[in-house]
Amino acid sequence: MLKYIKNHMETIAGIEIYPIISLLIFFIFFVALFWWVFSAKKDYIKTVSNLPLDNQQNDDIL
Repeated sequence: MLKYIKNHMETIAGIEIYPIISLLIFFIFFVALFWWVFSAKKDYIKTVSNLPLDNQQNDDIL
């Protein structure tokens, strides 16, 4: 089955660009995520990390 798919894919013109594009998207996403994690303000991180433990707001909703 894999041999059939590989032979079929080799006959398509211009298909070699898709793995390169997917690698670039993957790399850019994780570089941007890495940059966001290290540049995020510590107050924002602390506020977001305490949201699940904030019972006062959860009691108001229920």
